Amino acid sequence: MPASLLWAVDVHGRVYSLSSAGQQWELGRDAPMEFKRVTAAQQCCWSLGCDSSIYLNVFASDLPVRYKEETYENQRWNPVDGFSERLLPSDRWQWSDVTGLQQQPLHSFQLPSSSWEWEGDWYVDENFEGEPTEKEGWTYSIDFPSTYTKDKKWNSCVRRRRWIRYRRYKAMDTWAKIPSQPMSLPDPFSDISCGGWEISEEPGDRLSLWVVSLQGKVWFREGICHHNPEGSSWEEVPLPGEVVQISCGPGDLVWAVLWEGKLIVREGITRDCPRGLSWAVVECPSPEVGAIHVSVGNGVVWAVTKDNKVWFRRGVNSHNPCGSGWISMVGEMIMISVGLHDQVWAIGCEDRAVYFRQGVTSSELSGKTWRAISAPRDGERSHSSASSQQSAGRFFSGDVQAQSVVSDADSDVEKGSADGAIFTTPEPSLGSPTEPPSNPAVDAPKARIPKVTSDSFISELVSDRDQGKPLKDVPSVTPAVLEEEVIPADGEEIQLCAEEALLSTESRGGPQWSNVDLEEAQTGAVLDLAETCSLSSVTTFTLTLEDGAEEHPMWAWVSGEGCSVDSSSQLNWFSSSANTTSVTQSVQSMSLSISPAQTAAWRRQIFEQLSERSRREMDDFKHYEQAIEQYLHAFINEVTILVPVLNDSKHTFAIYTDERTKQRWPIRVAAATELEMYDWLALLSVSCCESRGIQGPPSKQAIWSITCKGDIFVSEPSPALEAVPYPTPCDQMFWRQVGGHLRMGECNSAGIVWGIGYDHTAWVYTGGYGGGFFQGLASSTDNIYTQTDVKSVYIYENQRWNPVSGYTSRGLPTDRYMWSNASGLRECTKTGTRPPSPHWTWISDWAVDYSVSGGTDREGWQYAADFPASFHGYKTMKDFVRRRRWARKCKLTTTGPWQEIPPIPLIDVTVLPCGAQSSVDTIPLWAISSKGDVLCRLGVSAKTPAGSSWLHVGTDQPFKSISIGAAGQVWAIARDGSAFHRGSVSPQNPAGDCWYHIPSPAKQKLKQVSVGRTSICTVDENGNLWYRQGVTPSYPQGSSWDHVSNNVRKVSMGPLDQIWIIADKVQGSQSLSCGTVCHRLGVQPVDPKGQQWDYGIGGGWDHITVRGNAMEPPRIGLLSQKDTAPPTSSSPLPIGIAEPNGTAVC
Repeated sequence: MPASLLWAVDVHGRVYSLSSAGQQWELGRDAPMEFKRVTAAQQCCWSLGCDSSIYLNVFASDLPVRYKEETYENQRWNPVDGFSERLLPSDRWQWSDVTGLQQQPLHSFQLPSSSWEWEGDWYVDENFEGEPTEKEGWTYSIDFPSTYTKDKKWNSCVRRRRWIRYRRYKAMDTWAKIPSQPMSLPDPFSDISCGGWEISEEPGDRLSLWVVSLQGKVWFREGICHHNPEGSSWEEVPLPGEVVQISCGPGDLVWAVLWEGKLIVREGITRDCPRGLSWAVVECPSPEVGAIHVSVGNGVVWAVTKDNKVWFRRGVNSHNPCGSGWISMVGEMIMISVGLHDQVWAIGCEDRAVYFRQGVTSSELSGKTWRAISAPRDGERSHSSASSQQSAGRFFSGDVQAQSVVSDADSDVEKGSADGAIFTTPEPSLGSPTEPPSNPAVDAPKARIPKVTSDSFISELVSDRDQGKPLKDVPSVTPAVLEEEVIPADGEEIQLCAEEALLSTESRGGPQWSNVDLEEAQTGAVLDLAETCSLSSVTTFTLTLEDGAEEHPMWAWVSGEGCSVDSSSQLNWFSSSANTTSVTQSVQSMSLSISPAQTAAWRRQIFEQLSERSRREMDDFKHYEQAIEQYLHAFINEVTILVPVLNDSKHTFAIYTDERTKQRWPIRVAAATELEMYDWLALLSVSCCESRGIQGPPSKQAIWSITCKGDIFVSEPSPALEAVPYPTPCDQMFWRQVGGHLRMGECNSAGIVWGIGYDHTAWVYTGGYGGGFFQGLASSTDNIYTQTDVKSVYIYENQRWNPVSGYTSRGLPTDRYMWSNASGLRECTKTGTRPPSPHWTWISDWAVDYSVSGGTDREGWQYAADFPASFHGYKTMKDFVRRRRWARKCKLTTTGPWQEIPPIPLIDVTVLPCGAQSSVDTIPLWAISSKGDVLCRLGVSAKTPAGSSWLHVGTDQPFKSISIGAAGQVWAIARDGSAFHRGSVSPQNPAGDCWYHIPSPAKQKLKQVSVGRTSICTVDENGNLWYRQGVTPSYPQGSSWDHVSNNVRKVSMGPLDQIWIIADKVQGSQSLSCGTVCHRLGVQPVDPKGQQWDYGIGGGWDHITVRGNAMEPPRIGLLSQKDTAPPTSSSPLPIGIAEPNGTAVC
């Protein structure tokens, strides 16, 4: 999990950030003034200054923030002037937007603020739907508006061309003030909250910003997205009352607190309506005590009432944003913040320390205990840091107590109901100094932090302590873990014996609870309020304290919305000096007193019982031992691959041999449990590797492949694999599994391997082996890391139109299932659809997917004339059926020799295919981000395969595939299916100069490209494989495309111009197989396209890369005509799969 930031503001208005991988608060030194509030996302942070203005800090990234401005120049033909600027009165503007309704001359475009700068001047876009236009970029049509073409016809009466100019956001890693609207707002802002980035299917693409004014009004910032981080305008949101505080979660949850203490929830928030439709009122935890603060997450709501009590709202989700009931939690807080993965932070009422809620998981959203964050602040002295840690750890009752640590496991044991609650008195820690008894008649001075009753701009300190006692006289205390308190049920009393009560009171100043209890809030409960707190929020203080008071950090606000941690994260925020003592005490107290004689007798008895059972069970099979050993030895030598096959009901794995590979019909072995299956897989895999003399990590020349389920396999190529004319057959290649989970990967002969997961996270190979279910000797002890992946499962809702009720779920008898997969052949309902395998767990609910090819309407529907047909995103008179896609995310966690490369998500990556004897120091690596930006990785070498930073390469449109050849030639495919070549790429100029547009094959849209040493191959959207003719060093763009084969899913070209593909519709003994590894035979300089295909492992494979195999094949002389022909058994191909014309894979 990449590092993220926790943001906080102290009482002086200074902004600090704490990294999830760090252990010190870092001061934001570039702040233009003091701040009152901060609210963060993963890519930016918003703040509210003391001048009530909004400030934005966009985190620096290797991927720049660019916005494309575009306008259209329109012309009409007339007999006198030809095409000219003279348009008809009913025509569109001469310079307009794409619809022609809005006038947009070039001089009307201005930078939205001083945080932007122009990248260049206006230029004409000469690309139209993946095809190059004429030199001036004109497209023609018969009239406005109509369908445009790049070719001029006899009836082309109008034409237009697109002008483009990019602007770049330059205020990175600095606080930039959001410009106000021309019409000033009625009053300044007092609260701010951001979220909503998970409403859209594209993470980080949209953001919702909600603010509250001093008059209780709520405003929503429109147009915030990746390309426009500042947003465009403010829109007021109607309210049922005056709001004092608001909170927005990552999804569609928005809660607010009214002035009188009531809570309201925003309903109707969707992708098309992020502001929502209406408000719903939710009852307070207690009618007598209103709420002053609320914070929401993905599916949780936490609140703080006027008496600083903390409450948890249960039953909250997207379908029921109001929840079902309140649960009382322990502690007194002034504010609370819910972050990613529903983790919780808060600020204590008494000590103003930042607390973290431990034990928050998907199954226990309320967590277990509060723990003070004792990280020092930037610039503090060592003794100041120690004092800060001590002063932060006080119970909310204000009493000083001994240092203690409660683990999550202990909290589970200590949980109890209200009727079983008891008082406990912890023993003093070992090695701790004995404190002298205090005088009961003299109370120790207690520091009091003032409660704020105004949110004005002039900050002042209001203290209710004794003015004659300075704060420096307050004794320091040690950090503590806060435990849940018990609220007794109605009519129940908690009794304590006098002796135990006296001991507890003398040692700790009062009883302390040791168990955890969550109790329903009683509507008629009467709570005693020590003092009344105003509804206004925390403000900035100006503290005039004596020397030494600054050692205790006092916080006014904390924001964890952008902090990505979970219950398994290893955090360095807490003092660990006392943990060892506490844990040692727990272990010692639970240890059993057993004598050595008893232990020896116990072991002897167990050993005798096991020996007798073993003899009894093995007597019947003692004659079969020699035969089994001989059979297993012969069988293991024949195994070519072991593939796990997991489903909901069976735990099976497939065993392939060379004969089974030819038949596409493996042996399936089932196990009783998943653990037993993986034990067999690990044992057989190790045995197969030992029988072939393979051990340790894969070699630099290894061939990597990935199945459609994300499993990773490698094969060690033999020198004869690329030999001509008798190469090693593909079905005899041995594949072994490597731990981890990926969607695609690329490698080279320098040992550099990069991969991309289903969630577009980039991973780099660390040089280890094993991981996953490989343990012990089958896995390396180092270079193994935790790896996570997230993917979406899709189902389709289908409907047919009828004249009576319109579109309904009642279809014809011949129609597909009304809930089905993409093909419609298998029924898939919301309740019946499960994750891909038991390793995956759901992390979201079903939601309509709008990112479907072809577009959708506002409700996500696609329309067509019938099933199956070509679907489109708008309804016509001939559309009688419709469908929409539903998506649900699931997550997998495993281990493997892979390390994450944050933070930019990628969709494609390519590495320079070095030669076997290459001595290149810096290896070029190119990639494409999930938004289509082209990136070049700097600092990649054999010693540092992860590289150092990204270099952005400008493009006019988003790309989807990229590849770099052995000579440094870079080719890419745009999202519209057009091909591009990058010119002047060299070690001195790693990013090149410009892109050259390459025409695609006739009536085809390309989707993937792969470049070898001198050859270029591409695959189009219809599964055709194309070879680029005429590529030479003097003319690297080539001359034309030549068709090679069909039914191709992906292609990979090696450093020797080898051609390997993933093919569909390969004939097996039982049926057609999809996803088969195929090798092109006969590839030579005189015949670079090769002659025929050799079929290897499959189906179910989705990706292969041979860009690391730079092993030169042995030179074999051809036999003369009078020599004896080679035996039939050495032929690489079985009869019937030769492809003389090279045009089909079937």
